[in-house]
Amino acid sequence: MSEARHFKDHHREARLFFARALFAGLVIVLLTGMLILRFFSLQVDHHEDYVTQSDRNRVHVLPIPPTRGLIYDRNGELLAENRASYTLSIVHERVPDLAETLEFLGTLVDISSNDIEKFNDQLRQRRRPFDAVPLRFGLTEQELARLAVNEFRLDGVEVHAQLVRYYPEGDLFAHTIGYVGRINESELSGFDPDEYQRYSGTHSIGKIGLERSYESELLGEVGYQNVETNARGRVLRILESGDPKPGSDLTLHLDSRLQQEALAALEGHRGAVVAMDVATGGVLAAVSAPSFDANLFVTGISFKDYRELNQSRDLPLFNRFLQGQYPPGSTIKPVVAMGGLHYGIVTPEDTVYDPGYYKLKGSSRLYRDWKRWGHGPKVDFKQAIAESCDVYFYDLGFNMGIDKMHSFGYQYGLGQKTQIDLPNERRGIWPSRDWKRGARGEPWYPGDSLNVSIGQGDVLATPLQLASMVTAIANRGTRLRPQLVASVGGEPRPPITDHVVDVEDYISELGIEAMAEVVHGQHGTAQRIARGAKYKMAGKTGTAQVVAIAQNAEYDSEALSERNRDHALFVGFAPLENPKIAVAVLLENAESGSGAAAPVARRVFDAWLLNANGELKE
Repeated sequence: MSEARHFKDHHREARLFFARALFAGLVIVLLTGMLILRFFSLQVDHHEDYVTQSDRNRVHVLPIPPTRGLIYDRNGELLAENRASYTLSIVHERVPDLAETLEFLGTLVDISSNDIEKFNDQLRQRRRPFDAVPLRFGLTEQELARLAVNEFRLDGVEVHAQLVRYYPEGDLFAHTIGYVGRINESELSGFDPDEYQRYSGTHSIGKIGLERSYESELLGEVGYQNVETNARGRVLRILESGDPKPGSDLTLHLDSRLQQEALAALEGHRGAVVAMDVATGGVLAAVSAPSFDANLFVTGISFKDYRELNQSRDLPLFNRFLQGQYPPGSTIKPVVAMGGLHYGIVTPEDTVYDPGYYKLKGSSRLYRDWKRWGHGPKVDFKQAIAESCDVYFYDLGFNMGIDKMHSFGYQYGLGQKTQIDLPNERRGIWPSRDWKRGARGEPWYPGDSLNVSIGQGDVLATPLQLASMVTAIANRGTRLRPQLVASVGGEPRPPITDHVVDVEDYISELGIEAMAEVVHGQHGTAQRIARGAKYKMAGKTGTAQVVAIAQNAEYDSEALSERNRDHALFVGFAPLENPKIAVAVLLENAESGSGAAAPVARRVFDAWLLNANGELKE
């Protein structure tokens, strides 16, 4: 027993137990204190913060997209409107299994691979958390019903009504009004914070045409809603809201009836027609044919439809009146001739002998006239324009030189953008010494001046430039800026004078008289369109080569493929005494300015100047 007592120290064990109990007690007290402090922090110090965060779990700010501004023609006809459409969207953050949800949705509604791809593209874009991403637009009533029945299975899936852009005229104004389309990653990445805020809740943006150039005015300002949601993300009630501000409406100078007449006058040709109000510069009609249905692009065009449009040989997506650059041919001859008078190179009475060709001294090359046997021994200013005598202009171009030709033609808008209120305009080419040295690395030759004088060689112009040029001729040298939009939000846009040409009044009058001879003269190249007219016109025909013809060869239409034949052009204005409308017509590969392009202009003139009874409007 004494040995057992010796090995067991009760006093030591008691002290050890007491120390351990004390330590455990201190740990319990410390942990309890920490718990109390944390509880105090949550319930007292940060009570408001956590209440706010809790509310944020059930209260969300939803953007309300503004109503996009409408677009009307000059007579109040609606050209771009917004139609109600039901859209199927997904809030990715509320979907337990996205792949499974998409698969199930595919059994309820028609969802194409194109829809899925566009949805995934938009899902990868920078966006706010809990923003709904559209999957399908334009749900049918049957699809809405199936979704409603299965709503309890579709966490994170939303169906809501929204306004979608619609173009009642389809393809008639596709190249002028343009279209809206889904915002892509490139556009989104270019947004600054303010723009990102403006497009909250909006899935579309103007892509081309007026929809793009007036995007800021048409868009409007976004509104908001503070909404309370349940655990499934369904909206229970609206707590607060701020109304969006709708976009501004546009009223255009365009006239739907004249646009339809211009398109019908093209009769299936590839080409363009531009008609301008001589007094204001307002664009009354602007047609590029063939065209396309702008509605295909609004909610995302299918790959099949886009491939058909993009691969078509007729290039329906190409805006010919704005971006098509063509040799203007003889349509610029009145400007060149007036420049010759202005610089004193010729007088109205000076004549040129035209045997059917022109030859530079020391050169064996013959510059042919379009009329093989020539226009006679004495061709003067008026006859040269009325009958489009190439030899007269070869001689004038040689004597005037490129520097004077370039300076004078530039004042009429050749070689520069018209600054119309559309994006992506091309400037054409109005050559000069500096241009050729920079573009070709070559000096200017006298033969180059001969080509420029008849609108060939390196000269290129858009149909819009030619319409602006002939409007300036009708205005006796005042060049107005072409404008499509007449008013924004009810505020009129005044005419803009871009330049007043440095040309004497008598020269302008002589140029107009010569252009009147083109239509009404006995030997004028466009005399056929004057038959039965109840007003007088001024104009100029043009034929532009697409492929070069050997010097001693004749143009043989039958030997050329259709797309290598000459382009046909006409520019003009009417009525002669008090011009109201100016027109430029281009028909690709139609060969005859007088036989093909001029009659198109006559139909446009008649549609604008005559009433339903065929009488001249007051």
